[in-house]
Amino acid sequence: MHSQVSLNHRAFRRIRSEFSPWAMRLIGWIVILFVGAIPSATVTNGAELTAARVLESIDAGREFLLTRQKQDGSFDAGNNLGHRSGVSALCTLALLNSGMEANHPQIRKALQYLRRLPEDEISQTYDISLVIMALVAAKDSSTNDLPRIARLASRLESWQIREGNSGSWTYSSPGGGINLGGDRSNAQYAVLGLREAAEAGVEIDRKTWERIRTHWTSQQNPDGGWNYSSDGQSTGSMTVAGVATLSIVEQMLVEDRKIGPDGSPPCCEPAQPNEALDRGLRWLANRFTPLQNPGSGTWLLYYLYGVERAGRLSGQRFFGQHDWYREGAEVLLKVQNQRTGAWVGVGLYESEPTVASAFALLFLSKGLAPVLVNKLKYGPPNPNRPGHTLTDDWNRHPRDARNLTEYLSGRPLWPKLLTAQEVDLSKAVAAKSVAALAQAPVLYITGQDALDLTDAEIALLKEYVEQGGFILGVAGCQSARFEESFRELTPRLFPPGEGVLKKLSFDHPVFRSEFLLDPEGLELWGVDAGCRTPVIFCPEDIGCLWHYWSRLESANRNPNLRAKVIRATQIGTNIIAYATGREPPNKLDSQELANLSSKTDRIERSFLQIARIQHAGQWDAAPAAVRNLLTALDQSAGIGTNPKIRHLPLSDTNLYRYPLVYMHGRSTFELSSAEIEGLRTYLSRGGVLLADACCGAKGFDESFRAAMKKAFPATPLTRIPVTHEVFSAKSGQDVTRIRRRVNSSQPGQAVKSQVLEGEPYLEAIEIDGRLAVIYSKYDISCALERQSTVSCEGYLPEDAVKLAINLVIHALSQEVPLPPELANPAP
Repeated sequence: MHSQVSLNHRAFRRIRSEFSPWAMRLIGWIVILFVGAIPSATVTNGAELTAARVLESIDAGREFLLTRQKQDGSFDAGNNLGHRSGVSALCTLALLNSGMEANHPQIRKALQYLRRLPEDEISQTYDISLVIMALVAAKDSSTNDLPRIARLASRLESWQIREGNSGSWTYSSPGGGINLGGDRSNAQYAVLGLREAAEAGVEIDRKTWERIRTHWTSQQNPDGGWNYSSDGQSTGSMTVAGVATLSIVEQMLVEDRKIGPDGSPPCCEPAQPNEALDRGLRWLANRFTPLQNPGSGTWLLYYLYGVERAGRLSGQRFFGQHDWYREGAEVLLKVQNQRTGAWVGVGLYESEPTVASAFALLFLSKGLAPVLVNKLKYGPPNPNRPGHTLTDDWNRHPRDARNLTEYLSGRPLWPKLLTAQEVDLSKAVAAKSVAALAQAPVLYITGQDALDLTDAEIALLKEYVEQGGFILGVAGCQSARFEESFRELTPRLFPPGEGVLKKLSFDHPVFRSEFLLDPEGLELWGVDAGCRTPVIFCPEDIGCLWHYWSRLESANRNPNLRAKVIRATQIGTNIIAYATGREPPNKLDSQELANLSSKTDRIERSFLQIARIQHAGQWDAAPAAVRNLLTALDQSAGIGTNPKIRHLPLSDTNLYRYPLVYMHGRSTFELSSAEIEGLRTYLSRGGVLLADACCGAKGFDESFRAAMKKAFPATPLTRIPVTHEVFSAKSGQDVTRIRRRVNSSQPGQAVKSQVLEGEPYLEAIEIDGRLAVIYSKYDISCALERQSTVSCEGYLPEDAVKLAINLVIHALSQEVPLPPELANPAP
């Protein structure tokens, strides 16, 4: 590299005259790389909240908790000796949710302790509930915990107060003499334990849930909050308990009312309002703070764990203007002991670091669960109800998206915990940022009335799609008005002449992305754009049927309704699997690309441009890939870029203006003699060709190999060893192990894909000791567009970006030997 920089003045002038402007730019880039601009640009603000920082905090907290485990598998309860089993179950639950598995030696020891405990020693409501929650969370196939879970759940049911303060719980049996009136702290934990028992397959009496609903709706304070017992002001910890409890009860008490003989539910009726839940959410919107438990001076960490449940179970990312997870996580990271990894709170129980740290871990871990679906809240605002739209047409089936994600959570190959949330389109427009929409890979739009969106709202939806987002439209009540307006919307989300919905053929991957769907009577429409179908529309109201899904389905349910619900959830599963590849992005890190218009001055002063190669093999399959790569180079690697991208055939002599050219495609092609000769000349002069087969397309792969053999018959493509510096931190980041999706499905079968972590597989052709052609038979380009469809063989988006950045940095830093006449200039 030094020889490039140390050219004498005469040689420099001759390069400029004979090797075109890109050679000058290449020299400039080598100087920039040589003086170390890249590493310094990657330093980030330590105060920025990212998923990586949260995960580091979780790791530290987990390590602290593990140090508190005793030889018998229990955890040090400190002063909480009366709740020894509960504290041990709480710690076990926190560790399991932080990413540990049941087969880990310390988790196995903790579970053995909980299993060995005599049930009469698990003697209080908190303890019973937490033991149930821990055993269910373990999902330990090596042991049948269900009988023990069922017995403990039966005790909880029998302890429910049935007279006076009906529907609540106290510390133990109502006859035990402690707080006979019950309290809502014990009550919320009893509800959590019963919910987990029901999820595990234990049948819970419907009347138990009805009494719970009666208690919490009748005991709500006039201001919309809840207090600890029969009197007193509302507090944050009890109000989040109320919101979470009513959200759980809403799921448990799905009513099969007005079901037709053919199993059809009343999908065209407006949603039944849940006024008590709405009032609770309004209380939180007005009073939420992560700094203290509102209305109380103590129990902050207990309250924050309740905040996580309330937000996740009600589908709320925001309480009012507050992003509850981000704000809560920022507080917890600031107060965590940096030396021990522990947290310490205020009050009888939270002053014990074991309990405090378990609560903090549960908030951070469960709250970080990826958001799979954003349900779009749209429509004119209601002047009389702040935060509400004039109508609730967007939310006719309030539990549709949440039930679908609940169904997907923990399925084979899916993450253990997934969430759905509501996203307010008007707030996103006011913020002038697509970030709120980009927090989930799927945006779900449904309704019965015609869509009436503003130009600004449509522009934001367009930006969301351009940045890799996926839109699912569902016509509520099979509404022709909604369908017509959705069909009018989609062309406005794409370039002119594109975006028209077309009926998807049954060989489209969505019909077999997880289940092999029966095509009989099923219509799905979509918009194809490059690598993917970023918009799918279903004219059938499958969302209504998702609303009726339940793990606790009544034995008396109409069998036709049962069949319809199963079919609808399978359709929804396939659509989400196609759109996400079962790999939703993390919750915190922004999925938004930079707004390039805000960096115009910098870009105009910058050097790096990359040209795209035109050919007959669907050369434009990933139109945004190079643009997104340039943005990533600018943001992540500190390399100034110019987003003006030329599209050139290999025979065009303008290629010599660019140090790098990019080529991808999806089908077969053949290069002409002129193109082959142009490629040879370009590469011999120091240019670099980066290429990949979109979604691992076999036709493109075969054609590309034939073209390279024709251009360089004596120099075949050979695999780049993983020890090569292109994969090392010298070229950006260590990418010696990255994730790749592989498929093993056969035609006519459901897609069988999995994500594997291993060494990257790249091939190259070397010229004069440098990598002149770098090729991936696995997809990079579609991943750069953030598409993650389950049928696309290639690297996952996050890893594809890292790999592509390394390729560019390495390509720019290679030594390009000078031609003899320039290396030895005449005197």
